[in-house]
Amino acid sequence: MAASPQPAARLQWLFGAIAVPRGWRAGAGPIIAAIVLFVIVFLALAAPLIVPHDPLAMDAVQRLKGPSDVHPLGTDAYGRDVLSRVITGGRISLFIGLGAAVVSVMIGLMIGLVSGFFRTADAIIMRIMDSLMAIPSILLAIALVALNGPSIWSVMGAITIPEIPRVVRLVRSVVLSAREEPYVEAAIALGSSMPKILWQHLMPNTLAPLIVQGTYICASAILTEAILSFLGAGVSTEIPTWGNIMAEGRIYFQLKPSLIFWPGLMLSLCILSINLLGDTARDMLDPRLKKREA
Repeated sequence: MAASPQPAARLQWLFGAIAVPRGWRAGAGPIIAAIVLFVIVFLALAAPLIVPHDPLAMDAVQRLKGPSDVHPLGTDAYGRDVLSRVITGGRISLFIGLGAAVVSVMIGLMIGLVSGFFRTADAIIMRIMDSLMAIPSILLAIALVALNGPSIWSVMGAITIPEIPRVVRLVRSVVLSAREEPYVEAAIALGSSMPKILWQHLMPNTLAPLIVQGTYICASAILTEAILSFLGAGVSTEIPTWGNIMAEGRIYFQLKPSLIFWPGLMLSLCILSINLLGDTARDMLDPRLKKREA
């Protein structure tokens, strides 16, 4: 009778049979980043159900109190619960980051496809994109918010517009190389319509780099929103965001540095996690890296 396999051999076979994506084998960093980002997103989405206090409720008696059973992270200068504000602030910051990434990728994809395929439109479109990229993104965002007023939508638009030219240049570069492929030339020779060529033959080539670029735009948008709010040119001050919380806490930094530390920690962890996942997605989707590892 054949001997039964040892427990160690069984475990080795079990874990060897699990298909782990190539980019995730480098270490525990991407896994930890995914867990951290999941926790941050979950707290932001479930904020109305889990926060211990109203993030806007003021209590002058409890102002600038230290951590306690009632207020685990203490209170700010207006007696508002810091923990509730930090958790709630993630909702607006993540919404602006995700919204800016999705809108800029969608608009940049459409413009980039046209610019890369039609040579006559390419010169005009790229000169407009170069003009937008010549303006510092922070200055452009501040100017747009100043014109439209401090609101979530104006901040999202101010962050999205400077990101569109980068997406356009990325899509254009992919389309310029893909349109010379034999299958695209065959589709043109067979009389396929331009929308069909763009969306069925060229657009799929841009998905992998766009996914990676979208993660970087999301992280950059969250950071830019925090910078704008910290400078007083972002979302209205009564709306809790990580940038607004830090902006209000900087006045009392020497007295209570935790007012900046906790929202800054959440902001740093969120951006770091998104960037790590973006790097992992790039390693998994880039065929040149796969060939190098093989």
